[in-house]
Amino acid sequence: MSDLEIWLIIILLTIATVINRSAFWLIGHHINLPRRVQEALRYAPSCALAAIVAPDLFISDNQLVTSLHNPKLIASVAAVVFYFWKKDMLLTILFGMGVFTLVRLYF
Repeated sequence: MSDLEIWLIIILLTIATVINRSAFWLIGHHINLPRRVQEALRYAPSCALAAIVAPDLFISDNQLVTSLHNPKLIASVAAVVFYFWKKDMLLTILFGMGVFTLVRLYF
């Protein structure tokens, strides 16, 4: 691929991104989403986060890992239990990372 082709692709992708992201800003006030769609969009960030985190927890070396030798899975379960107990996100992150480090060093 030549330098000209690479720069052309970068410029076209930049234009596409700007158009895509500014569309709701430019015409957002003129379009009203149905109430049901607005309620469904409330769950989009948590679904996106789950889609990012879940494969990292359960897949290692392109294989499904659900055994007790998976330090990420053990730490995440411990962090969820800790969160339901303390209801503090910062402490949960610290606790989960501590458990992950200890389990990873143990195995």
